[in-house]
Amino acid sequence: MVDSLQAVLTFGLFLFFFIGYINIWLIFVIHTLRSVLFAFQVPAFQAIIPSMVPKERLTRINELNFLISGVVFIIGPLLSAILLELFPITFIFLIDVLTFVIALIPLLLITIPNEAKSSKESESEKKSFTREFKEDFLVVKAIPGLLSMIIFAMIFNFINRPFNVLWPYFINITHDGTALHLAFLFGSMQIGRLLGSLITSLKKEWKHKIKINLIGATIFFAAYLLISIAPYRNFNLMMIGGFLGAIIFPITVATYLTILQTVIPSDKIGRVMSIDHTISMAIAPIGALMAGSMADLIGINTLFTICSLMGIFYPVLLWFFTKIRYLEHTREEDIKVVPQEEIIELKAQEA
Repeated sequence: MVDSLQAVLTFGLFLFFFIGYINIWLIFVIHTLRSVLFAFQVPAFQAIIPSMVPKERLTRINELNFLISGVVFIIGPLLSAILLELFPITFIFLIDVLTFVIALIPLLLITIPNEAKSSKESESEKKSFTREFKEDFLVVKAIPGLLSMIIFAMIFNFINRPFNVLWPYFINITHDGTALHLAFLFGSMQIGRLLGSLITSLKKEWKHKIKINLIGATIFFAAYLLISIAPYRNFNLMMIGGFLGAIIFPITVATYLTILQTVIPSDKIGRVMSIDHTISMAIAPIGALMAGSMADLIGINTLFTICSLMGIFYPVLLWFFTKIRYLEHTREEDIKVVPQEEIIELKAQEA
């Protein structure tokens, strides 16, 4: 549904360009609406996977998806540049609509399992958004370590954001590099991600996923620390750091998704994954907005170093001072969630 709406929005943008109505604010609005729809699409996609794949193969499937996405991100810009040389941008918008049609074909040929609902759930199917949101948070609280895991992802996104925003400034201004140096850095990262995705997709099973996540985050930011303290114009060292960090990144992402897909009850996974996606990504814009001002205040090298050190040490704190280490051993049948209405009724009886 959301993918089809994104295709409709893109087709509408094509029509506006075709009739000659080109307005920058129109592009902003359509891009914003597409981003909103994408925010629904990602957790829905991640929630469907556990219903179609055995739990012992979730990590490989998640990493295979990451691998395919990495290939697409490499081919996409190159293909876009070629198409721009051959066709006006107006008609290139139609390609997005065409890709939707292509993606729709396999969806028509497969059956996505639906979770069976109990009679009690069917009677109370229509619930308010607020009530469902509270119930989903009860699920998060009922699973030992799940909230800590979500906070882990949130902090990761926050301290990683300055790097994503300031790479061009760091290379071009701080180290007097060129666009080619920046391209080589990004290229080394992309190759590292593809290699990490390939490693994870070939490995049958990952044990100790929580430890892999936390240690992976530490190694990731240790590699970025290597970039932060690299001598002036030592782009080879920066490429090595970017490459090493990028190998770890897809492994941590795949195991993170697998943990969530394994411990969250199947009938709640869609909404809880949405909460995870919302909390994890909501902090990213704040990190992006703060990155520029903090770089001006303390210097970009100092900012990168501080973020790297935080990324190295905060997983250790989470391991020793939260219940995150128990999360991997939690199973769906061990989770007991007390409905919100029962809590209210119990408090009324005690009063």
